[in-house]
Amino acid sequence: MLPTIKTQTLSYFYMKNILLIGATGQIGSELTLELRKRYGNDHVVVTSRNPAKLDGALAAGPTEKLEICEGERINEVVKKYKIDTIYNLAALLSAVAESKPQLAWEIGANGVFNVLEVAREHNCAVFFPSSIGAFGPSTPHKNTPQDTIQRPNTMYGVTKVSAELLSDYYYKRFGVDTRGVRYPGIISNMTLPGGGTTDYAVEIYYAAVKEGKFVAPLGKGTFLDMMYMPDAIDAAIDIMEADPSKLKHRNCFNISAMSFDPEMIYAAIKKHKPDFRMMYEVDPMKQAIADSWPDNMDDSAAREEWGWNPVWNLEKMTEDMLKVISERHKKGEL
Repeated sequence: MLPTIKTQTLSYFYMKNILLIGATGQIGSELTLELRKRYGNDHVVVTSRNPAKLDGALAAGPTEKLEICEGERINEVVKKYKIDTIYNLAALLSAVAESKPQLAWEIGANGVFNVLEVAREHNCAVFFPSSIGAFGPSTPHKNTPQDTIQRPNTMYGVTKVSAELLSDYYYKRFGVDTRGVRYPGIISNMTLPGGGTTDYAVEIYYAAVKEGKFVAPLGKGTFLDMMYMPDAIDAAIDIMEADPSKLKHRNCFNISAMSFDPEMIYAAIKKHKPDFRMMYEVDPMKQAIADSWPDNMDDSAAREEWGWNPVWNLEKMTEDMLKVISERHKKGEL
């Protein structure tokens, strides 16, 4: 029986058997559930370097132990399950990557090369998530163009730019169907963040529910692009289902949903929790990273070429985040 595709989208590239690398991460865990919902549990193979973490809903379909640095192991899994589409979500986030630059390069650059080589051999399409971290201090920070100078000054950003270029190369040189987006900060009510500069925008909601106060690591006026997880998941799937003939840019599309600074998210939360308090204790490393990133990106190319259209804004997201986290807190899940 063929898997089901969401009815509102006409799929030009029909994914049949999907491999998701990095299934236990912030995006990967929730993307796994949506892909299995749309395509069927048996058509989505998820992997982790620690299979013990693949429990609960993540274990509802095929699972494999896999290190992205082991190219032959990726090859084995792709052959075993006749994979035609690879979602490569393995990465060290920005702040962690600065403390472990060698490992960040191994995962974020050499690992991408391994995936692309396997995709070339087996004719797989590849989704790669780049980031606002691919930009640097010399990038225009307001309405950052799709095509502009990047020159990041973090290892996280260096690996993202390298992977963007590698993906473009494999498409132009070998015809590998590579596609990707530049994600802003991702906000989730299900998966806790793992060491990113934009993580404060997740942590503040948990603090509002659990402690009633929050210490912001970024200063007032630090604007960053953000996105609610449901929009991020839709973007990852929609671009892979898009008509390839319309994709002038592939690796990677700017996508954006909202841009705010700590004062704005604080004000949004206070509308629902008037007693909530926020103080500032700026983290110099995170502040320096944030200052090198765009305030907001121009995502017109994504809108024009594959119909990108985010649903969530700061107000709607805040209401939903507080509702879901409060319910989870009452159940003792946090």
